[in-house]
Amino acid sequence: MHIATGSDDAGAPLLAVLISHLQAGSQATLLDLSAAQGDGEEYYPDVAERVARAVAEGRCQRGILVCGTGIGMSITANKIPGIRAALCHDTYSAERARKSNDAQILTMGARVIGPELGKAIVDAWLEAEFDEGSPSGPKVRRMKEIDNLYTREPAPEGC
Repeated sequence: MHIATGSDDAGAPLLAVLISHLQAGSQATLLDLSAAQGDGEEYYPDVAERVARAVAEGRCQRGILVCGTGIGMSITANKIPGIRAALCHDTYSAERARKSNDAQILTMGARVIGPELGKAIVDAWLEAEFDEGSPSGPKVRRMKEIDNLYTREPAPEGC
């Protein structure tokens, strides 16, 4: 699995822990699209857009974004057609983000959770899979229909 990652300065310490955790325990290929440390010309929305585009365009299957609260990253990533980004600060929400909403991007806040919880959230999210045949299937299809109503171009297949 290809996973795009990204953070701003506030999220960088937590993202570094998560990247080490992923490299140690999975077969994932990581593509870090974070802002350069101390780059005052680039903001978390720029990072969120890069990661969301990598997922929407199919270069990566999933994305992980970390900023101070995770809120701004989530809002920005969800602006990209076809993307479902979920802000999660507990393992149950992370699991349900995948199983019930087919969220391809996980956002977290480094000022909200600690490193061990962050690793557990990532693990729960990566282990969960969306089942198109589940009761959530029609709901996610409806989300995609609504997304397509407000985009100029249809979302790429697989989003």
